[in-house]
Formats: sequence, structure tokens, C-alpha cells
Amino acid sequence: MSPRLDASQTPQATSTPSPEKADPVEEDLDGLAGLPEIPPYDEVGPVDARALSKTLFERLESLEEGTHEYSYVRNTLVELNLALVKFAASRFRSRSEPMEDIIQVGTIGLIKAIDRFELSRGVEFPTFAMPTIVGEIKRFFRDTSWSVRVPRRLQELRLDLAKAGDELAQQLDRAPTVGELADRLGLSNDEVVEGMAASNAYTASSLDAQPEEDDSEGALADRIGYEDHGLEGIEYVESLKPLIAELPSRDRKILSLRFVANMTQSEIGDELGISQMHVSRLLSRTLVRLRKGLTVEE
Repeated sequence: MSPRLDASQTPQATSTPSPEKADPVEEDLDGLAGLPEIPPYDEVGPVDARALSKTLFERLESLEEGTHEYSYVRNTLVELNLALVKFAASRFRSRSEPMEDIIQVGTIGLIKAIDRFELSRGVEFPTFAMPTIVGEIKRFFRDTSWSVRVPRRLQELRLDLAKAGDELAQQLDRAPTVGELADRLGLSNDEVVEGMAASNAYTASSLDAQPEEDDSEGALADRIGYEDHGLEGIEYVESLKPLIAELPSRDRKILSLRFVANMTQSEIGDELGISQMHVSRLLSRTLVRLRKGLTVEE
């Protein structure tokens, strides 16, 4: 915390033997005379902070940037107006980032506002500074809070979709469709779908994340994917293809009717004009041939 700004306590050179030996810091602080005494910053109310800030801004305009006096007055303005940063940061308390980080980013916005502020505009400093502080915090979330990096265009589209979605939901009393969002934002349906897909990259959940207390299911990893037993047969199917291709056309027909069309042996016999027993013998012979072909060691 910066020291209290008290013109009566500003250090002065008591003895200056020669101009060459004068203390440059003391010379820079000579211009602080006449400024009001500032109590501890945590004891300064909003009204007093506004009045003191106006006085300090008037003095800051007359100082040369880079001098110790300029830095002292500028730092004092930062300390006096930190309440603006804390107020702005409180709007984002539900975010996952630590509040200390949000305040630090907001302070950067406050410093930018101090450097850009001009008393001649006739605007109160809090009114001028708040958009800059909030904008800096929002930029921080936009640029650093995405689990997966996506183009800036999609980051901004996500915000537009969220705002338009809330407005349409209130008007329609239901969730808006892709077409309604596209009409509202003047976009194509494909662009809206792309923006909605990009929103999934904003946060990522761990596969090992534990469920909520009222969730009867297990971790996320237990709820996605499953063991596909059909995969075990892929190797056999691929191995059978050349063997089946070598069969006579009638044997291939019987295999197709039995295992693809799920016809019975009697139905196959009727289809081919042969007896059910003949179908059974042909089918058994074909299956033995294929089985041998699969088990032959290369």
C-alpha cells in the first residue's frame, strides 16, 4: 500500500550544499505541497474517494510522466479506486478462476482508465472507468478460460449466441431453434451450429470426475463408451471373404439365404427346388470347408 499522501510530511531537503548534490527524489516531490491529506485507503468512502480523485487528476495533468511525483499521484489514484475493481470483480464470483486473479486483471483495467481519463470531458471517473475494468475482465475470460483454443471469431459468436438465446427463450417461453437463432443474428444455420459446437470447448470435464451426490451413475468414464463384442468378429469376417468368394455359386446362395436372409433350411429348399435334407448336407459341407480355411496355419 502506498504511504499516506500528506503534503506537510513530504520530505524536504534541509541542507543543500550545492545544486549538484540535491536529492532528485526530493525535488520531484516538491510539487506535492498543497494536496489534501489522505487517510488510510480502507477508511475512505466512495464520496470522499471521488472528491480526492478529482483533485489528484487535476494535479496529475500538470506533472511530467515518468517523474517520482507523477508515479506517486498515479499510484494513489489506483489505491483510492480499488473499490471499483472489487465491485466489478464481484460480478464474476461464480467463475472458476480465483477472485485474486480477477481483481488483478481488473486492476490493469483501472490503470488503463486512469491513464486515459481527462477531466475536461466532464464525466465522473467511476462512470468512465467501470466499462474499461469490466472489459478487461471479460477479455481475460475470453482469452484464457477456454479448455480448447478456438478462433476469436467463434469465441465472440458463443457470447452472441448465449445473449440471443436468453432473449428468445424469454420471448418464446421455450428454447429457440437453430433457425430462430440464425434469423436473430443474421447468420446461416451452419454458422449457428458451428458456434454451438465451439461452446463445448469452453469447459472440459475430467473422465475421472466423480458424480454429484444425487447422481446414481458412476464417473464420466463409466458412462461413455462400451465394449462392442461385435468387434471380435471383424477379423473373422475379413478372413472369410476370400474363402466365400471361392465357393460355388449355389453354396454362396445357400449361405446368403441362411445367414443374411435368416431363412430356414426348408424355406431355402423351396427357394432352390431341393429337399431340406439336401440343403442341410450342402450347408454342413460348406461350413466345414470354411472352418478349415480359417484354421489353416499360414
